[in-house]
Amino acid sequence: METQELHRGRLIDHIQLVVRDLPASQAFYTAVFDALKVPIAGTGDDYFWADELFVSTADSEAAQGELTGRHHIAFQAQDRAMVDAFHKAALAAGGRDNGAPGERAYHPGYYGAFVLDPDGNNIEAVHHGEARRSAPSVKVTF
Repeated sequence: METQELHRGRLIDHIQLVVRDLPASQAFYTAVFDALKVPIAGTGDDYFWADELFVSTADSEAAQGELTGRHHIAFQAQDRAMVDAFHKAALAAGGRDNGAPGERAYHPGYYGAFVLDPDGNNIEAVHHGEARRSAPSVKVTF
């Protein structure tokens, strides 16, 4: 078996979105993840995935024929410029504006932007202000 290496964040192991139009979603999320500097990790005929996000058609085995409902997913951004780049890339890739980049009252330093993906999911990029991480991610090797 070939060695696999995954990087994980703090809380979520994975999230699956089941979408109506996989090519439209893949174009949208490829643009979003390019702006956030997160590579698409794998693709198949009825799915693609990047880090903790798995996106598939309703025909995929994991979906069992059902679309998911409307979700809110927030991706971490390294800085405010990355939030701005996310918003611009998402709109250019078919997303709909759901909140332009800017500070929010959630806590001091919270800078976010919101876009609806092709299935109406509320996708956010957020920078919580200057901080120091102990590591960029947790590395898991199989």
